[in-house]
Amino acid sequence: MPTRPLRAVRISSVAGLASRQAYSREETRRLLNISERQLKSWERQKLVPVSEAYGFRELVALRTLERLRGARVAPVQIRRALAALAEKLRHIEDPLTQLKLYADGKKIRVEVEGRAMEAESGQLLLDFDPVELNRLLEFRGRDNGQAERDKKAEAERWFQRGLELEQGGGPPEEVIDAYKKSLELDPQSAGALVNLGTIYFNARELKQAERYYLQALEADPEYSLAHFDLANLYDERGDRKRAMEHYNEALRISPHYADAHYNLALLYQGSSQPMKAVHHWTAYLKLDPASHWANIARRELTKLRQATVLPGSRG
Repeated sequence: MPTRPLRAVRISSVAGLASRQAYSREETRRLLNISERQLKSWERQKLVPVSEAYGFRELVALRTLERLRGARVAPVQIRRALAALAEKLRHIEDPLTQLKLYADGKKIRVEVEGRAMEAESGQLLLDFDPVELNRLLEFRGRDNGQAERDKKAEAERWFQRGLELEQGGGPPEEVIDAYKKSLELDPQSAGALVNLGTIYFNARELKQAERYYLQALEADPEYSLAHFDLANLYDERGDRKRAMEHYNEALRISPHYADAHYNLALLYQGSSQPMKAVHHWTAYLKLDPASHWANIARRELTKLRQATVLPGSRG
């Protein structure tokens, strides 16, 4: 029996990969699950410089842009906010990589020295410690909608803290604590749920990992990364059927998810479904034609094509 090729590298966030000095353009797009078209769009709009290699700071910037895009914040608004921050905070060279920006409704907020500020106007929003702020908001009868947005903003800060701890090789218990604090404030934080799942997956605590991945999908059924990670878990357990279901769901949501094509090709190949395997190897190679993984994919595709040639078809 031939040796089974390696599965595609599992990537659930930029956390844990900071030891790498630089990532190629292809690796960066796969890591953050963004298309070449989207990356070029940000470059044309001068939100990020044109580059073929990205360091950790640039990954943070791209991830921030992706989160703002997910919140439907217009690129022109992002440019205005960055320009305003550069004018108001002259000691900050690059707001996108040095500050924590997040969407609050359709507005962009930024955390400056532990306080939230509206990016374009520069108006401080949280000028009190959290306990005093909550008391004041309750006293004034502030509407629940705004209080909920403040809560989600605080959850996002804890989520970012978890990422920073992971990236810096912090103690696992502190990383877990940060993500769980994020979830206490926002139980629907699919990113925190997926990252907790991945921590437990890497610790080989698969039941815990599965629980968090499933919760992430309850919070956001259209989260392709959660489907992909859950499929990896089922693949690890040898549950091919459920692994295939979730890889296919990841591709339904993100048709250009190269790693999902790769892993599905392996599963179909191991399940004696060569035509489906050929389809996914071919799709993978269109998305990632030059990496180490592409060499494996090309080798497996060649073997499948040779094995499925009908007698006499070569003339």
